Amino acid sequence: MDSYDPGHQPTTERDASTPSRWGPASDQLPSSLAELTGPTHGAVDLPLHLAWSGLRTFDLDDDKLLLGMYRIVLTTGLRDDYIQFLDGNLLTSHWPRLRKMVGRGVRTAWEDVFPRLRPHTGQAAA
Repeated sequence: MDSYDPGHQPTTERDASTPSRWGPASDQLPSSLAELTGPTHGAVDLPLHLAWSGLRTFDLDDDKLLLGMYRIVLTTGLRDDYIQFLDGNLLTSHWPRLRKMVGRGVRTAWEDVFPRLRPHTGQAAA
C-alpha cells in the first residue's frame, strides 16, 4: 500500500534554524576561521575516512590540487578534519572558487557561520 499523504504540502523554503542534511551542522564547524591551522604548502596525505576513493596525496602548491583537497575535506570532513587540514587564510582566499565546487548545504552552512565568506553583492560608492 502506498503511504502517500495527499494532504502533505511540500515546503519550498528551509527554516534557517534547520540544518541541511547535505551540509555540516553549525556545531561541527570551528568557532572561528583562525582555528583552521592546517598546512599551507607541500604534500598532504588525507586519511582514508576522507579520501576513500582516488587521489589521497595533494600538493598544496598546485591550486588545482589544493582546491580538490579542500572540496573533499569540506564535503566529507568533520570538525577535527577542518582544523587539521584547512587553513583559514587559504580557505578565505579560495572561497569564491570553492563555494562553486561544494553543494548548497555545505556552502550555506559555512557562509551562515562565517558571513565574511559570502560573496559581496554590491560595491560601495566611490
